[in-house]
Amino acid sequence: MSSTLPMAAIFTRNKMIGWTSVMVSVQGWLSETPAQKEKAGTPAYFSVGMAVLALGLAYMPLFMPPAAGRGGQGSGTAAPGPVPS
Repeated sequence: MSSTLPMAAIFTRNKMIGWTSVMVSVQGWLSETPAQKEKAGTPAYFSVGMAVLALGLAYMPLFMPPAAGRGGQGSGTAAPGPVPS
């Protein structure tokens, strides 16, 4: 859960999922036992870092808004116009 929730926050850019992933990963890091530390492949603070990164990406449009005039351009794959007769 603590590894998939930040991915969902990154793909959806949802702030609520981002904050939830941060809280779940911090809680998992704080409740980690020494036996779990030895058994785990990566340290628990990596999941906290990933969750913070996901939260940062959710808030990125607030600090770096999209460029003006770039919206609505499309992909350039529109159907060709009518053939003049």
